[in-house]
Amino acid sequence: MRVLLHTPLKPPDSPIPSGDREMARGLSRLLRRLGHRIVMPAASRVAPGVPAPQDHLALERRARMRAQRLVASWRGLPAGHPERFDIWLTYHCYYRKPDWLGPIVTRALGVPYVLVEASHAPRRAQGPTRLGHRAVERALAAADLVLTVNPRDVAGVKARLRPGAHQVRLPPFIDTRPFTPRPRAVNDPPLLLSVGMMRTRDKLDSYRVLADALGRLKDRPWCALLVGDGPARSEVEAMMAPLNDESGGERVRFAGAVAHADLPSIYASADLYLWPAINEAYGMAFLEAQAAGLPVVAGRTGGVPAVVADGITGVLTPIGDAAAFAKATVRLLEDSRERARLAKAARARVNARHDERAAAHVLAAALRLLR
Repeated sequence: MRVLLHTPLKPPDSPIPSGDREMARGLSRLLRRLGHRIVMPAASRVAPGVPAPQDHLALERRARMRAQRLVASWRGLPAGHPERFDIWLTYHCYYRKPDWLGPIVTRALGVPYVLVEASHAPRRAQGPTRLGHRAVERALAAADLVLTVNPRDVAGVKARLRPGAHQVRLPPFIDTRPFTPRPRAVNDPPLLLSVGMMRTRDKLDSYRVLADALGRLKDRPWCALLVGDGPARSEVEAMMAPLNDESGGERVRFAGAVAHADLPSIYASADLYLWPAINEAYGMAFLEAQAAGLPVVAGRTGGVPAVVADGITGVLTPIGDAAAFAKATVRLLEDSRERARLAKAARARVNARHDERAAAHVLAAALRLLR
């Protein structure tokens, strides 16, 4: 089948690294693995990023005009044309960046409408977010199939689906093959790794908790590597500056933005993966770290407990609690046998539950429901 892949938040070819981009790329790989052809016509593309709520009304008006152009274009294409499609699949639909196009186009053309990772947040029904919230509700009402990635979205999505529509759980997934554990020299100071965009709001709050937690460990041997970049980097650097040695030695190093292909070797060089995960949906980096055999210390929020098994592959702490986060980190730094146990279980669990080969089976079975 030809699948139109619509990615309102971030396209697979975006130069900006993020979990959204990696999931979009992963879905592209899955669809091709299953023998489908991906279509991304220019008329279906939208500007990447998250617009301000006050812009939603204008966006909705423009989307209606664009949708009509797409419908007219598709109807005028001969059978077998490379831009014709059998299914419209939208990855990521939520109140800040809903799918304005899909419900209109699929209704007009009579093609199945599929959503992957949609969320419904009733608290967004009032105020400046109401237009985006209503757009999500229209998308859910139009959907024939919703693949839910974050288990916390299951109930909210199910309540908005029409009779006869399908909802299937698709656990977040990665290609685990590039991520392999590698022994480290035992005399090295433990390397603590974090991977995350450096932007405002939740990401910056996570870095704030991380800096607080690391500050509680200054009397212990460790070094930290932060991978990521963004508009809030200077603020993150200021938070971490007091952690460096008074003599000028850098305990916290900044790697900046790193190509995704270079991440496996970075994960393999670390001893612990740390991320406070303020309001994190689930976190693709958690899967990458565990696939590389890294135990995780994370905040218990969103869908994180679905990808990090507390006491089995890592330790989950109360969200935003820097003291608890530091305590969990100390416990694992002091117990190499526990780190080894968690590391082994982490790699096994991700390979079994979150590898894209398993995800391909789930997606194939879900798409068969549309026949």
